[in-house]
Amino acid sequence: MNINKTVDQAVMNIALEGRLDTTTAPQLDAELKDLQGIQELVFDFEKLEYISSAGLRVLLAAQKVMNKQGSMVVRHANESIMEVFEVTGFIDILTVE
Repeated sequence: MNINKTVDQAVMNIALEGRLDTTTAPQLDAELKDLQGIQELVFDFEKLEYISSAGLRVLLAAQKVMNKQGSMVVRHANESIMEVFEVTGFIDILTVE
């Protein structure tokens, strides 16, 4: 998985490419360790092919942090990832555009 992270003042953009699974979730978790001062967290899933429960856990942890200090949004999720969000109830937890 490739992670392209950019920070512009209080906005962090993270574009993911490949698979977010048990093997790669720790990489994303490490990138999200320091969200101090971030008021808007934007995930771009345009090139993300797959997400597992390990990936969902990382997103949930990030959402909990951002609920206290700002907002988080997921953009460009494909059909299979949207289906995972719907089946798991994450569609009600996350802001998906």
